[in-house]
Amino acid sequence: MTSAAAETSLWRNRDFVTLWSGQVVSTVGARISATAMPLLVLATTGSPADAGLVGAAGTLPFLVAYLPAGPLVDRYNRHRILLTSEILAGLALATVPIALWLGLLTVAQLIVVAFVQGLCFVFFSLAETAALPKIVPAVLLPAAVAQNEARSRGAALAGGPLGGLLFGIDRALPFLADAISYAAASLALLFLRKDLQNETTAPAEPLWQATAAGLRWIWRHPLIRTAILLITASNLVFQALILTIVVLAQRHGATPGGIGTMLGIYSGGGLVGALVAGKAHRYFTPKMVIIGVNWIWAALLPLLLLTTDPLHIGAIGAATAFIGPVWNVVIISYTVLLVPNEILGRVTSAAMTFAWGVMPIGSLGAGLLLATAGPTGAVLALTAIMLITAVGATISPAVRHAPPLTAHEDAV
Repeated sequence: MTSAAAETSLWRNRDFVTLWSGQVVSTVGARISATAMPLLVLATTGSPADAGLVGAAGTLPFLVAYLPAGPLVDRYNRHRILLTSEILAGLALATVPIALWLGLLTVAQLIVVAFVQGLCFVFFSLAETAALPKIVPAVLLPAAVAQNEARSRGAALAGGPLGGLLFGIDRALPFLADAISYAAASLALLFLRKDLQNETTAPAEPLWQATAAGLRWIWRHPLIRTAILLITASNLVFQALILTIVVLAQRHGATPGGIGTMLGIYSGGGLVGALVAGKAHRYFTPKMVIIGVNWIWAALLPLLLLTTDPLHIGAIGAATAFIGPVWNVVIISYTVLLVPNEILGRVTSAAMTFAWGVMPIGSLGAGLLLATAGPTGAVLALTAIMLITAVGATISPAVRHAPPLTAHEDAV
């Protein structure tokens, strides 16, 4: 393979293929265990509250760890961070089947395992984002982001059914499969050849100062700042939407199998969108994507109240998921192209603290909305939030004057 070939095709870029392939396995494994984890808690204690507590422990690192993790990713060896994150997550998951076989499993252990897995994901995702511009040329970054989107969406589609199937055979199997998937991904990381660091490393400044640097960079760049606020609002809505449509389908008499099919259709829309996004983003300006996607979401959400069929609910969810990857490709590509690579970890961590830190809040908010207003009231409230978000995107000067991605690709 020549260097020129790697510059024109992702699939001729050995390091990208190595990293992406290993993460396909790891991500599917993570989705398998994520599906099985609440089932295991409910089978062990019968308590939905315990299942919620374990789920919250898994997302808590998004809120508390992203911000300090960014400077560490910029300061220390990114390849080592990638490898360490996979190994530690695999070891944590391996304790679950061992405890099951010994009859020693407790909810406290599952809380710790979920937290460790979430923490490792935080460090891995930041290191992978910061390393991506070192692995692929700027012109291929949107395509690489789209392929990572497809990886995540495909894992969601495959991991859920596999998690349920393996759990039905033996409660330990989903977690054993996930531990093995982490081992396989760790092995793939050993074959990365490129240097993932910058020639100049981050200064040895106090952690709080390094963290503040990422926040300052975001604050000084109106487009990135606005995009992060828009992503935060949409993540809040769609984190709450999952539980909302499950309850909505249950109220209409859907069986567990019907709900599983509904969620599969939902995930399938995201996978198809991710496969299309790599090329589709070229035909739309960033302004059209940022404004248009938010308005489409605002228009689709109230349609959930016009049907009682879980398959139709899943189809509407699939439509919302289909357009999401185009939005992600544009925003992530802007970030990795605009931000100096030596502070990319810090900026990404600051952004993710807001964008992903709302997920526990979204889950909690959904529960409160469903308890007080029912699924109809919850859908209306989420639609209102999405409508406000779309209006904000439309009137934002930073969005209306967003330059094309090609201008930044040429400048890199």
